[in-house]
Amino acid sequence: MDTTTLLWTLAAILVAAGLAGLVMPALPGIGLIFAGLVTAAWAEGFAYVGWKTLIVLGILTLITIGVDLVAGALGAKKFGAGKQAVIGAAIGGFAGIFFGLPGIIFGPFLGALIGELLARRNWNEAGFAAVGTWLGVLVGAALKIAIAFTMIGIFILVRFLR
Repeated sequence: MDTTTLLWTLAAILVAAGLAGLVMPALPGIGLIFAGLVTAAWAEGFAYVGWKTLIVLGILTLITIGVDLVAGALGAKKFGAGKQAVIGAAIGGFAGIFFGLPGIIFGPFLGALIGELLARRNWNEAGFAAVGTWLGVLVGAALKIAIAFTMIGIFILVRFLR
């Protein structure tokens, strides 16, 4: 196997793992996608996809990381949640990966709810805050997925439509 094929294979594996990581909190999804796209550009000596494109993709990666960090917190704040809900949502999201897709979807909600209840809020307040946190996490996930596919699309356009 030549180096180009090996690098393209590695790039495909990184991008595939990154796509999985967009919905699985244990994997750094967007970072893996960016690493895969850089590896794909490197496979061809940056002849088709150059540094300007990679800088744009890097900026989109940083934006996505910011969205990931802020979305849940903004949803929580909008619905009156406290720090406990945000921390609970993060723990619930991580724990949810062990329960498949339902765990990934509902883990952040349950974590936020438990966090708010531990903070001595009543069920109505805790439920409302948990919904806000959960919506923030879902909106953040949707934005991450949209930006990730935009990055892949930019790479494909630059690489194959030159």
